[in-house]
Amino acid sequence: MFFATINKPKRLLYLCYIDQVSVVELERGYEELKVLLDEFPTGYRMLTDMSRLESVDLNGVDIIGKTMELLEQRGLEMIVRVVPDSSKDFGFKIIGIFHYKSRPRVVMCETMLEAARVLGL
Repeated sequence: MFFATINKPKRLLYLCYIDQVSVVELERGYEELKVLLDEFPTGYRMLTDMSRLESVDLNGVDIIGKTMELLEQRGLEMIVRVVPDSSKDFGFKIIGIFHYKSRPRVVMCETMLEAARVLGL
């Protein structure tokens, strides 16, 4: 499952990956993000919650890269990822090297509390 929402006053995009995420869910998420970002200002931060993620379909690498490029085009400045188990990063860090040309700041956290502190929430 993939879920996305925004908090305009905090300039924060929240992405949540839960259980097993399929290519279909990633593609649907890309379309949802395009709509969300249309009403969002440039210069925003993103909180990516992977604390409940079990797996991502390996065939989803292309759509993940395309999504990263969309996020960057719309003004992404900072990424805070919650990954309690570093083995469950599923290559997001590596994929990001190829798709984030402006190199937004990336902070890895083990808990949501740590992420909230980094983001000043």
